[in-house]
Amino acid sequence: QVQFVESGGGLVQPGGSLRLSCAASGSRFSLYRMGWYRQTPGKQRESVATITPSGTTNYADSVRGRFTISRDNVKNTVDLQMNSLKPEDTAVYYCNSFPPRSSWGQGTQVTVSS
Repeated sequence: QVQFVESGGGLVQPGGSLRLSCAASGSRFSLYRMGWYRQTPGKQRESVATITPSGTTNYADSVRGRFTISRDNVKNTVDLQMNSLKPEDTAVYYCNSFPPRSSWGQGTQVTVSS
């Protein structure tokens, strides 16, 4: 089973940027479609961006044009560049395969606030 460790979150002002990174263990990473997800208290976890093994991307309407997902199949990492952040982007962000197959990591907190 692949395990994930997310990093890169923090506190940022509206309009700012953050880059999240996810390190994956396991030899099958390059075979999986990967996704970044987010969750706020009281709400279901939602997918915000996905990327296929060959690099085709897809985004939720709420982040399209602001977020960019990328992956490195040699380093077993998947990143999420987040620009023009809004307060409503505040959440704990997680990575996993899409659909999720492994246990969830700890996530990384992103807070957008002035």
